[in-house]
Amino acid sequence: MLRARLAVVVGLMALVCTLLLDTPSANRTGNPQEYCSPSSCGNIGNIMFPFHLRGDHRHCGKRYFELVCENNRTVMYLGAAEKYYVKDISYIRRAIQLVDVRLDKDFCSISRLSFLNSYPFGGIGTFGKPYLQLNTSAYKEDLTFATCPFPVDSPLYVNLSTCASQSYFYAVFGPYVYDEWCSLNFTYPYPYPVSNLSISSVHHELIRGFEMIWYFNLYPSFAVRVDEILSGNKEIGFLFVYLIVRTSIGIVCLVLVLLYRYRRRQLSMDDSIESFLQAHNNFRPIRYSYSEIKQMTKCFNDKLGEGGYGLVFKAKLRSGRLVAVKLLGKSKASGQDFISEVGTIGRIHHVNVVQLIGFCAEGSKRALVYEFMPNASLDKFIFSRGEKKNLLSWDTIYAIGLGVARGIEYLHRGCDRQILHFDIKPHNILLDENFAPKLSDFGLAKLYSTDDSIVSLTAARGTLGYIAPVLFYKSIGGVSYKADVYSFGMLLMEMVGRRKNVSAYADHSSKIYFPSWIYDRIQQGGDMELGNVSEDVGKLARKMTLVALWCIQMKPVDRPSMSKVLDMLQGEVGLLKIPPKPTFHPQEVSVAEHHGISSSSSDIDISITS
Repeated sequence: MLRARLAVVVGLMALVCTLLLDTPSANRTGNPQEYCSPSSCGNIGNIMFPFHLRGDHRHCGKRYFELVCENNRTVMYLGAAEKYYVKDISYIRRAIQLVDVRLDKDFCSISRLSFLNSYPFGGIGTFGKPYLQLNTSAYKEDLTFATCPFPVDSPLYVNLSTCASQSYFYAVFGPYVYDEWCSLNFTYPYPYPVSNLSISSVHHELIRGFEMIWYFNLYPSFAVRVDEILSGNKEIGFLFVYLIVRTSIGIVCLVLVLLYRYRRRQLSMDDSIESFLQAHNNFRPIRYSYSEIKQMTKCFNDKLGEGGYGLVFKAKLRSGRLVAVKLLGKSKASGQDFISEVGTIGRIHHVNVVQLIGFCAEGSKRALVYEFMPNASLDKFIFSRGEKKNLLSWDTIYAIGLGVARGIEYLHRGCDRQILHFDIKPHNILLDENFAPKLSDFGLAKLYSTDDSIVSLTAARGTLGYIAPVLFYKSIGGVSYKADVYSFGMLLMEMVGRRKNVSAYADHSSKIYFPSWIYDRIQQGGDMELGNVSEDVGKLARKMTLVALWCIQMKPVDRPSMSKVLDMLQGEVGLLKIPPKPTFHPQEVSVAEHHGISSSSSDIDISITS
């Protein structure tokens, strides 16, 4: 019903705007007899307002610029007797192209040219009537014809003396003549850059013609307008009122067009989502109405959090089960974030991936219904300066890291298509009542064939600090599942340090970038400053750190797969080699390779020795 009403409104809007804005003004004098079919002559067809062909019925339109059909060629007279062939008329650009009839003869005909030096032509100063003006923006040079009392030696002077009775007759390029002794005959527009000057080349360029454009003189002095209207000139009065009405309607039409385009974009977004849902109607998630979403959230009463995606509310299903409802904000990608989320997480089920219970797609209202995670997200624990930071033991930290790795490995290899998350970070790791981790927020995720080792991606996606360098620096490799490996490495590093990798609050300047500081500590055999912890905890933290350092190598080929990451996390720390120090700019990679510092390793032998 809404689309039908929109179609009717748009149709009426188009009709009104077409009738009031697109009809030539010559046909709006109130006399229906003034409309007549376009005329034609030779290769010039569709001759209409503001032109008319001599011989047309005298009631056919306003007779502003007369054209003449002579020997099946369209001719226009400018001034008293200057005759020009019409080569073309463009009603879109409001331009007519003319060429002097005398140029049809040999190249000496240019010596017999003349041209009116007063522009524009036509009804200038007459309110509402068009006038012609040379299209000066289309011409690179002026061509001046001059007679001189003596020979002129200049590369810009073309000697036409052999074609004229005068002794020293020249075509001069430029706005003025060479010498004050020379007399100016006339000036001709020259539409092309000056090159290879000769009589024949000048003739060749001039025969292309010149262009004039027409305007409507809508802005004479106010006093003249008032005087004409008050004097009883009905035509002028009508045009004056018509222009006011036309301008007002034009503004209204513009507003309607903008509103229509906005609404059409919204409907296009809705159609994209509906087409997707119809094509995947076998999803396990339930489709809720917006009224049901409001009911289960108690009119969005209990807010759990918010982000760039929108707001999250605590809710309860009719069964009594607690859920989290993510109410999506305005999409910047034609609903692709919604489609990505439902299309990826809606098709899978894994213990380390948050479960999508249902969704709402009702016009511009879109929401996702997830299982409720009572311990919220990981960032609230590892970045907290309060009591929450001490709630997570090293065994719990390790278990969370292992669970996240299993979830990512499942996305990469456990489905019929590989799912790349592209936004792995502490904020998107949710924790249940037992602190078991679950990957969430698949708004940036992409589905690819399992055969694709390198995938296509038009722009970098993710969160700064976790985005793989290859998404910015294409020269170091192609985009693949290794982008998620890099993000996991940065996440694991923050879990070890229980702080952001880049922190301005570090107690020493060397600790500002944690991965660099921790690498130097390990390489130099120093302790990791974990405080009073057991030997087992020290080994656990060292293993997690080494795995993280392998994952954040600059080149994708130097990083392990998530399957290898799981082997490393579950293996003995003594079997792990210290990786090359991660570089953080492509320039550092090239310098290191030049000095033989970095070695590229495969997934097979990257970290575990036999």
